[in-house]
Amino acid sequence: MIKDNQKYFNRLHVVLDACVTTISYVAAWYIRFHILLLESDVGILPVQTYMFALVFLIPGFLLLNYAFNLYTPKRVLGRRLEASRIFLSNMVGLLIFLSVLFLVNEPDFSRPMLVLFIGINFTLTLIERNVIRVMLMNLRRHGMNLKHIILVGYSKAAEEYIDRIVQNPQWGYQVNGILDDTVRPGTLYKNIRVMGTIDNLEQILARNRLDEIAITLGLNEYYKLKQIVAACEKSGVHTKFIPDYNNIIPTRPYTEDLLGLPVINIRHVPLTNTFNMMVKRMMDLVGSLLCIVLFSPVMLLTCLLIKITSPGPLIFTQERVGLHNRPFKMFKFRSMEVQKPGDEKKGWTTRNDPRVTGIGKFIRKTSIDELPQLFNVLIGDMSLVGPRPERPQYVEKFREEIPRYMVKHQVRPGMTGWAQVNGYRGNTSIKKRIEYDLYYIENWTVGLDIKILMLTVFKGFINKNAY
Repeated sequence: MIKDNQKYFNRLHVVLDACVTTISYVAAWYIRFHILLLESDVGILPVQTYMFALVFLIPGFLLLNYAFNLYTPKRVLGRRLEASRIFLSNMVGLLIFLSVLFLVNEPDFSRPMLVLFIGINFTLTLIERNVIRVMLMNLRRHGMNLKHIILVGYSKAAEEYIDRIVQNPQWGYQVNGILDDTVRPGTLYKNIRVMGTIDNLEQILARNRLDEIAITLGLNEYYKLKQIVAACEKSGVHTKFIPDYNNIIPTRPYTEDLLGLPVINIRHVPLTNTFNMMVKRMMDLVGSLLCIVLFSPVMLLTCLLIKITSPGPLIFTQERVGLHNRPFKMFKFRSMEVQKPGDEKKGWTTRNDPRVTGIGKFIRKTSIDELPQLFNVLIGDMSLVGPRPERPQYVEKFREEIPRYMVKHQVRPGMTGWAQVNGYRGNTSIKKRIEYDLYYIENWTVGLDIKILMLTVFKGFINKNAY
């Protein structure tokens, strides 16, 4: 039933996308040549020429949508991800169209009309997709278009999977029950019952119309995996495996094929790739230079205010641990009274700390004290985006207390990061901060860096936990 529904919605998407592309193109043509027509326009091609392009344009854009995975199930596809895919599909379509016009040497085909078409098509496609998304979410909330699942194995992975399904009813997943050999039948978790033992699997598959089996065995039960997969495949039901070691293996593991033998790398760090490192370093160089020029008036004013209000140096340097566990001197505007080296190492700043100067409270709250780190970025000690660096004494403490803490030192530390823009700054959970840092390290892309920088601009400067 779910498969039939999915096919129906895929066909609906294709038909609607074709209609949206046609409407967008005709609207762009009409606006360009009937509303924005200029007296200086010459060599205007006939309407038949423009409309004939639709013969190639419609299937071309449908293929691009398919290439950018816009016809995959929407259950767990986020709005932002879908919007970015629609944007990329339209941009690639525009580039291909312009390239074709260049190759066939057609100078009179209106380029402004094409840009207008892309803008309208992106907007209307986004609206269309979100309308369908809302319709599907409403259907699923009313018990329709559900995907029925049973879990094989009661483990931490099973509980976390159920937690996410319960928190996101719009996904349309319904867990019918759990099979397990070690937990008593009738045991409930979030109103989902343990139905029986794993030996009952074939009988349940024969009696029920299930859409999926999720194998969520505990680590000590993996020896049953081959038998369970064989039973599931014999029934023809789609099977997926949710490992009970997600705290060890990353969410997007790096796999290799060693002559037919699958090899899963424990940690995939995209920034160990030479090309990725070069791209990020180039972004850091250009970005830090631009920011130094842009914020130079603010930095000069801050220097003046520090000099007037408090005796001592303008810049405060502090040892931090960076890439490959190497220490470096991190620069900040001095926001506290000058202290003895031993006193400075005693601990973090606390609320209403008497050591913080009057101007220091303001520059700490607004993150202006961090601006000198642009020079750390310029010389290569830091990056614009990355995990925040910590002092050596805390690194030694956290490496023993927090699993995977030291993984953060596989990349350059940053002025801002994924943890910071999600609210984990200052006096907040170190464990949660590391979770976000690890996500960033394992899922780095240029786009993610740009997203973090944008979020920093909009909500990252003012820090309620800075004091």
